[in-house]
Amino acid sequence: MPRVRVVSRNFMEMVAALPAAKLDLLYDRHWTCQAVLRSLPPLGKQYVMRLLYVENAVPVKSLQEWAQPDALSKHQVAIDRLEQLRVILAERKKEVCYRMNPKFQKQLRQALSTGGGPPRDVVSGSIAARTPSLEDLDNYAMKQWESVLLQLVSCASDGPTGPQNSFITKVFQRAGLLSVPNEKESLSITDLGFQFLLMDTNSQLWQLVREYVTTAEDRGTDSGELIGFLLELGFHHVGEAYGVNSLPPALQKVLEELAALGLVQLQKGRSESWYIPTKLASNLSASLSDSSDWQSSEGFVVVETNFKVYAYTSSKLQTEILRCFARLEYQLPNLVVAALTKESVNTALASGISAEQIISFLRKHAHPHVSQRIPVVPETVSDQLRLWETDRNRVELAPAYFYDDFPTMDIYEAVVAHARDLGGLLYEDASARRLVVRADLHEDMRMFIRKQSSGTAAQRR
Repeated sequence: MPRVRVVSRNFMEMVAALPAAKLDLLYDRHWTCQAVLRSLPPLGKQYVMRLLYVENAVPVKSLQEWAQPDALSKHQVAIDRLEQLRVILAERKKEVCYRMNPKFQKQLRQALSTGGGPPRDVVSGSIAARTPSLEDLDNYAMKQWESVLLQLVSCASDGPTGPQNSFITKVFQRAGLLSVPNEKESLSITDLGFQFLLMDTNSQLWQLVREYVTTAEDRGTDSGELIGFLLELGFHHVGEAYGVNSLPPALQKVLEELAALGLVQLQKGRSESWYIPTKLASNLSASLSDSSDWQSSEGFVVVETNFKVYAYTSSKLQTEILRCFARLEYQLPNLVVAALTKESVNTALASGISAEQIISFLRKHAHPHVSQRIPVVPETVSDQLRLWETDRNRVELAPAYFYDDFPTMDIYEAVVAHARDLGGLLYEDASARRLVVRADLHEDMRMFIRKQSSGTAAQRR
């Protein structure tokens, strides 16, 4: 069975990357067909609706006549997208023609004419009455997602602390957010991991889900079945309970893993189990460029011109993320006072975080009282962050050794010439008889200086 390895911006790019046979199997489900239709550009949607009840192949020239002359570029983009997703199939006879994929055509017709029914078995009314409110469900999703990020941020300093979810750890490692330790080392966050922490929630979620799907075959899960189920989740009603017992064992295992990410909440009764999708699940099939109606929290950060950062939060996660680039000075029950110092920012820059990422994080999480301020982050602060980053890019630090107190100018000049020949001379001051040489040449330089000093002493005798 082929293994899917793709780097995609959204779910539809991942769907398009599937082998043709596996993609056609996905089109046996009308939920996949509806998700694909929803993702298409406006012109692509129009072409699908025009071809939906056309049984014969349509010549390319006829399709081109559907678009205005000044819209041919958009026309071609739509056609290419439909071909990538195998919504239309090319037939090359006397002239190139396109025919709608029969499986896609059949399932989409059924969905549009009958509604398709509920995605899964909805549980009985007695169970539905026990489901959490939408507010409680949002809080659950937020709590689960924060626990995922806390597992990553706990590795930013002295290694992981507290209980670790092995499934989440493996996803982090496969995504390159955590280093794979040897026997003597503990897990540590990577440069990509630090950058990941400053992303918005949708981008973070998509990156983890993408890695989760692309490594499905390694875990013995069919990637096509997994993608189909995740796309179907996008049509589930948030807060409504769906039965688990009717799902195949592979998808029941998937639900446990999705619950760890906060996409669903699992509940168990005496004789049956059910899952409740959260708003995170409803956003899965959306493009990264789409806006989400789910936010983890409102803004909480105020940045002052004196480089002080006031974070009105009691969240451990937000506090730890702030610690990645700022020095914490005071911590109260609902307020954290920090400072952007050269040392704290340089530590963040050395970890792979850029100045623009720090500024963007501070803007996105600005407190409502300052979010309308222009600029949200004072220019003195943002400019200084960029200057500190420029200094790091301009100055390269390297270990070296400093030599002085040479007894004669002849010895000094010979040593300088030797260091220059080796390509390790970093600095020389002939008037003071001083020089700086790369650290890796220290042993060689020490032997040479000793030899020169011995030769001079022998000549004097």
